[in-house]
Amino acid sequence: MTATGGRDAGWSAWPAPAKLNLFLRITGRRADGYHELQTAFRLLDWGDTVFLRIRADGVVERTGETLPGLDARDDLLLRAAELLQRSANVVKGVDIHVEKRIPAGGGFGGGSSDAATVLLVLNRLWGLGWPRDRLAALGLQLGADVPVFVHGHNAWAEGVGERLTPIQLPPAWYLLVDPGVSVPTAALFGDPELTRNAAPATIPDFASGASLGNVFEPVLRRREPAVDAALVALSQIGRARLTGTGSGCFVEFASREDAEAALAALPAGLKAWVVAGAARSPLLDVLEQ
Repeated sequence: MTATGGRDAGWSAWPAPAKLNLFLRITGRRADGYHELQTAFRLLDWGDTVFLRIRADGVVERTGETLPGLDARDDLLLRAAELLQRSANVVKGVDIHVEKRIPAGGGFGGGSSDAATVLLVLNRLWGLGWPRDRLAALGLQLGADVPVFVHGHNAWAEGVGERLTPIQLPPAWYLLVDPGVSVPTAALFGDPELTRNAAPATIPDFASGASLGNVFEPVLRRREPAVDAALVALSQIGRARLTGTGSGCFVEFASREDAEAALAALPAGLKAWVVAGAARSPLLDVLEQ
């Protein structure tokens, strides 16, 4: 697990996989103002790489480029390391560097996955030995998508996304498109035309192949012409879907060959690529080696 790319000794490299929401609906609103959600998370065999280097002085620091305008207080990787450090009374620190592949604002879970990788790996490197449930509960303080990455399994999710039931999904390949736009999640949840009272779905509904949809699709299509154009293009080759609350779109295929053929048929100018679905998080495979 030696980091590559010319890094100094002491660095180790760890995968942070992306995800898809195979559907997403809102079934109600809680007394605390949060929405009750239902979704199915599909982990992908593709994502970012998180590099970590333990330091003895207790400092937590990120190196390299971050998102433009991102304050350290909003950096999920730093927040994850500092939260674990405080919660476990750790005296050591860490340097963090990320090679980003997951586009920001696409709904592919990049920030949440990176944070989960930091929690899981520092739990190992700092010698804490915390169970995964405890790390997931900590991760929920950082974001609703962090727990699914901590547990590392495809899952049916309810609540704000934290009530997880592992599910088995068949092998699949995905053609992903990034329209390159980002809308703040709060603005989407606050849209007056958002449907907030969908009938609850069940796992058998999902397993039957029913089209459960993404509640944010009509909102994003209305607000962002680039998202509408991407979904129109994808709909010519398969069942086009939106992932999460981002602008990312996808079509599922049974084989890599079919996905690659669809990629070749897309109009020029779309940022698109093909990835495989994962049976579980690649990070778990590395941690268990």
